[in-house]
Amino acid sequence: MAPDPNSGSVCAVVVTYNRRDLLEECIEALNGQSHGVDHILVVDNASTDGTPELVRKDHPTVELLEMAQNEGGAGGFHEGMKRATEEGHDWLWLMDDDTIPRLDALERLLAALDRMDGLPEPIMLGSKAVWTDGNWHPMNFVGARLADYPGFLDASTRGLISVRTVTFVSLLVRSEAVRRYGLPLKNYFIWSDDIEWTARVLMHERGYLVADSVVEHKTKTAHTAPETGEKFYFAVRNGLFLLRSSSFDWKEKITHTMVVAEQIRRFLIHERFGLRGWRVLFRGLWHGLTRPAQ
Repeated sequence: MAPDPNSGSVCAVVVTYNRRDLLEECIEALNGQSHGVDHILVVDNASTDGTPELVRKDHPTVELLEMAQNEGGAGGFHEGMKRATEEGHDWLWLMDDDTIPRLDALERLLAALDRMDGLPEPIMLGSKAVWTDGNWHPMNFVGARLADYPGFLDASTRGLISVRTVTFVSLLVRSEAVRRYGLPLKNYFIWSDDIEWTARVLMHERGYLVADSVVEHKTKTAHTAPETGEKFYFAVRNGLFLLRSSSFDWKEKITHTMVVAEQIRRFLIHERFGLRGWRVLFRGLWHGLTRPAQ
């Protein structure tokens, strides 16, 4: 079934940092969509590889929002969603620069609106994200809304998955969500900002994964969480930010505690329980407990 042409204007919000070749591929995929994108907004996180020059020279119809400094994915989506909402777009199609949508990805997201048939109307619709091998990308598994199991089953009969959390890798969101529930939190910088924001919104609203809308998430490797290096600090700190937030209920926080504990276990094993690993871990724990997330 063709999507309703009256579904509203769609602005693709793409956050990029020093990956001009992937950004070029992403923009080409957006321009080739079978259901046209009304506007493309690229948020550049102070790239140093010529990304702004590329956008201005080769894509003059693309709006470029240049950040004064790198504020991470969280800061990029915060500012991009703010700009697109202020410009009056009805839908924001959120993605990183390494997200390459199949040419019918947007069409299938919008077509899902015609499959509700009594289901609660969605405030967001997500695509299935696969890695370069065609399998589900483990970084982009959704959190299913199993607390409302009858509703979950009703959605599944329509080819939809009722979700509680979803990532910003091809997420179509009504701009009304920003006006009602605010923006992603900049202090997360990278990782879990999308989980916190979608959980915050979907505490009160409904969202679905549309399995026949597919994008390729072209990360270098397929992984579920960073297991090495200083970046693991953000996984720990932001994991505690989530536990301190009001975006989850107490039962969900128990589950999330187990997820964080498993990530820590894997990290320490990989680091062979060395001094660097413990320093990264304790810094993340301390800042996650003592610093404000907003």
